[in-house]
Formats: sequence, structure tokens, C-alpha cells
Amino acid sequence: MKGARTMAFAFSHPMPSGQVLSLTRVFDAPPELVFRLWSDPQLAQQWWRPDGYTTPFFEMDFRVCGAYRYAIRKDGQDGWAHGIYQEISAPSRLVFSFQWDSGDAAHDALTLVTVTFQAQAGKTLLTFRQEPFASVERRDGHAIGWGQVLDRLALHITSGETE
Repeated sequence: MKGARTMAFAFSHPMPSGQVLSLTRVFDAPPELVFRLWSDPQLAQQWWRPDGYTTPFFEMDFRVCGAYRYAIRKDGQDGWAHGIYQEISAPSRLVFSFQWDSGDAAHDALTLVTVTFQAQAGKTLLTFRQEPFASVERRDGHAIGWGQVLDRLALHITSGETE
């Protein structure tokens, strides 16, 4: 891809379907805007959380090999996650690692997230893919959380709070 910056990552493809989470959403905004909401820590902090949580902390070094780290909070309990940006192809594709910091090795397994942003008549078709998962149950738990995060992103876009 022209202008793409990448680094190698250790997962091979394809993965068995039970190890892969795939979600799609159409957002009423152009890819440039939706991509920007994923690439600016102050903007991401406003929507990047599942239902019932806040995001008290979000930092990112948005560049290939740059890191991000954030906390989501519910009932006074923080859940921390982090990762490294593997590929940035604005405004069409992001690839980054994702890992929880809970102290539970099974819960904190390293995964790879690929997000694509495709223009569709003034809107954006977003495809979110995360892999691999050790079990269907772990995958489905992430599907609920990420589904709520993407729903919150849609609400954020429709609210007009994109600056």
C-alpha cells in the first residue's frame, strides 16, 4: 500500500474461525473522520469503552511501533490494556496488538487487531478483526465488549462531538 507503514507480527493466517472475532459496522461519516477518532487519544478517550464504563486514562504514541495504554473503570475497578501499532495506513487500515493487564495469563493473551475503513457513499464500512482466541467463550466475551465500543463510537459520531 502506498504510504503504509508496517512492522512484522508473529501470527500466521488463516486462523480457525473459532479463534477469530469479526465485527462490521457502517458509520455515517467519511473514513477520514472515523480513522481520526481511532488515532487521537483525546478523541478515543471519549468513546473507547463498553457500556457502564468510563475511560479515565488513554495515552497513545500513534506511529508504527508506538504504544497505546488505557484504563476502563466500572464500580471503582480499573481494567488496563495496552498494545503496539503494527501498521498505520491512513485512512484505510490500522493493525495493532491488544493485551489486557489483569495478571491472569489466560485473560491477558496477546491478540492482533485489524481495523479497516472503507468508503461507502459518504459513509464508512468498518471491519474489526481480532485474533487468535484460545476459546470461543473468550472470543464471544470480546465480541460483546468490542460491539459495545463500536456502538458507542457510532453514538459519538452522530452526536457531532468529533473535534
